[in-house]
Amino acid sequence: MSPSGTRQAGAGAHGADPDAGIVPTLDELIALRRSAARTADPRRGRMGTVARAAASARGRGMEYAESRAYVPGDDARHIDWKLSARTRTPHTKTFHAERERLTLLVADRAPALYFGTRIRFKSVQAARAGAVAVWAALRAGDRVAALCGARDAAVVAPAGGIRGALRTLDALVRWYRAPPPQDDGLPQALERAARLLHPGAQVLVLADPASALAVAPARWSALARHADVRVLLLVDPLEMQPPACRLPLQTAQGRLQLDLAAGAARAAWEQAFAAPVQALCAALPAHRVQVQVLASDAASDAWLRPQSGGRR
Repeated sequence: MSPSGTRQAGAGAHGADPDAGIVPTLDELIALRRSAARTADPRRGRMGTVARAAASARGRGMEYAESRAYVPGDDARHIDWKLSARTRTPHTKTFHAERERLTLLVADRAPALYFGTRIRFKSVQAARAGAVAVWAALRAGDRVAALCGARDAAVVAPAGGIRGALRTLDALVRWYRAPPPQDDGLPQALERAARLLHPGAQVLVLADPASALAVAPARWSALARHADVRVLLLVDPLEMQPPACRLPLQTAQGRLQLDLAAGAARAAWEQAFAAPVQALCAALPAHRVQVQVLASDAASDAWLRPQSGGRR
């Protein structure tokens, strides 16, 4: 069910691209590189490696460095059992510090995202917000990766530099061009994400509120235990603030009119669209997950800018 006329979401002046705002393009995602330049300068460590401030506090790295004598407080999972048995003294393995942080995009592709009434579809806004995250990660010296819930969509493997950025942008364009014929949903996409992450990574989840609400709280807690997780909820202004009038709708059964001036109809509308957003904004921070709301008519980098008034 969708308000009639929504295909005009991205229509502009006479002669403009009729798909503008409806289908994301690689050119527009590349142009968003300027948005990342408006963010704060990345911090540089003593060894000259660019990284976010949080990267030094999380993550032991994956590359083995050496083994040393065990001291109380060391993680028992890292005990070097062979050396301990040989020397009859407990030893633990140490690892090189992580030099590059991983930024992983998790793309929800719920059918509800392929809709919009102002400026652009929510799916296009999701692709644009993901592009802003890619360029910000590139500027900070991070590697980027991406995945979605579709069974036939390959994971974009972690990579740094402009090549890794362009591969991720290309995937966002393909994923958000049209609803997938088959998709396992956001919960399964997050399960796939958990297998790729290592301590110190950051995760940006581009999600429809109903999809995010379907994720078990334990899944959010598990992700946030070793990574910095942020959920970006994509909404349309009509969903959050419907007019108090009769709204024409197009359904599979034909056209109808919904009287949003009536109390019962308006309450049902708010329960379907506003309530999931409110529930997530209230619940996710308790699981150490940042949550922000991004409307389809907002600046695509509003969620990233420190001066943004986005809800958290």
